[in-house]
Amino acid sequence: MLQRLTPSQTLVIGFALIILVGTCLLMLPFASTSGESLRFVDALFTATSATCVTGLVVVDTGSSFTMFGQIVIICLIQIGGLGFMSFATLFALALRKKISLRERLLLKESLNAGSMEGIVRLFRKLALYAFTIEGVAAVILSIRWSFDLGVSKGIYFGIFHAISMFNNAGFDLFGSISGEFSSLTSYANDIVVNVVVMALIILGGIGFIVMADVMEKKSFKKFSLHTKVVLTTTGFLIVFGALIIFIFEYLNASTMGPLDVGGKILASFFQSVTTRTAGANTVDLSSLRQATQFFMIILMFIGASPGSTGGGIKTTTFTVLMGALISMIRGKEDIVLFHNRLAKDRILKAVTLTLFALGLVIIVSMVLSTTEDRSFLAILFEVTSAFGTVGLTMGITASLTTVGKILILLTMFIGRLGPLTLAIAIGPKNDKELFRYPEGKITIG
Repeated sequence: MLQRLTPSQTLVIGFALIILVGTCLLMLPFASTSGESLRFVDALFTATSATCVTGLVVVDTGSSFTMFGQIVIICLIQIGGLGFMSFATLFALALRKKISLRERLLLKESLNAGSMEGIVRLFRKLALYAFTIEGVAAVILSIRWSFDLGVSKGIYFGIFHAISMFNNAGFDLFGSISGEFSSLTSYANDIVVNVVVMALIILGGIGFIVMADVMEKKSFKKFSLHTKVVLTTTGFLIVFGALIIFIFEYLNASTMGPLDVGGKILASFFQSVTTRTAGANTVDLSSLRQATQFFMIILMFIGASPGSTGGGIKTTTFTVLMGALISMIRGKEDIVLFHNRLAKDRILKAVTLTLFALGLVIIVSMVLSTTEDRSFLAILFEVTSAFGTVGLTMGITASLTTVGKILILLTMFIGRLGPLTLAIAIGPKNDKELFRYPEGKITIG
């Protein structure tokens, strides 16, 4: 029966099984600091958020879970970030087993690679890059936090947060230090923590294929079109996002007002970077101006890049849509990026994905606005954060109703796998059409 499943169906079922196992482990009494079993819906929510590398939490990770529970969470993050097929391949390579054609297809789907050619060789590089980046960041953060927390706790915090931030998960342990759901607010002015965390988020968000391309070619002119689009779009969104947040929050006494100019710039960049689906924050998001909150919703909806640990409609989709808009305004028939014309199917896929995502966010937000006693902007922020697997919140996650938690965890699941992957997995098989209908014309606009 497993052989009949398509790669998309296998990914959906695989992620669901990992979440189920994680839920069972987090419900064990010794996973909770209270010594009592966590409610099923709360354990399921936490396991989904960790596996889908989101970061939304209904109970504080640092104060509510024992070391065992925290290790379960970080393992789910690592598996969810790199993809369960990546870990299956890693074990197979370690045991010197041959990777079958079906496993290569699954790995291609999991990594969102363009072709199956050299997929195992690509995976070896990606695994090396991922663990090296996490290792280096863990060492730096461990040294920094050892001054504040002691050597043993500093090392533990360094490893946990390096894995969490590189996989764009946003889970943190500072609830046991600075108060529940405090995230990294106590380090808003810390240049080391901010720079390292931002670097982890960006590297995890640009995608493994881009990382491999950059490491191999080392010249922007030699990069593939995909890499050029990802790097330029990511850079633009980060800088533009930081500028807008800096302007809107400069005089806000509840957020960036008390910081000096350097602190304001640092906080602006951090909040802009973290909308790349990371989930950490250094200022109180519920105190941001509504204009800033809505702008962050837009950034979260765009999300990270294909083949990365992040969610959203992806930077490439956003660029294709902007390219279509500019081409239409200029009266051009083709979308041209870096002297390359895009195929029509890329444009249709970008439009389809965006409409799927927009429809999902709108429907879930409308339903939650009837089940939750919160402002619509806070609900829209929460839903977009869940879809983009961001993990940022205006403080409503812990108080969600059971219906609200289920809707949000389903949104996280869809956001991690991608709306199109899920639609293909549950939809009917595509049969090739044997004929085409005559072309018709309708008036647009």
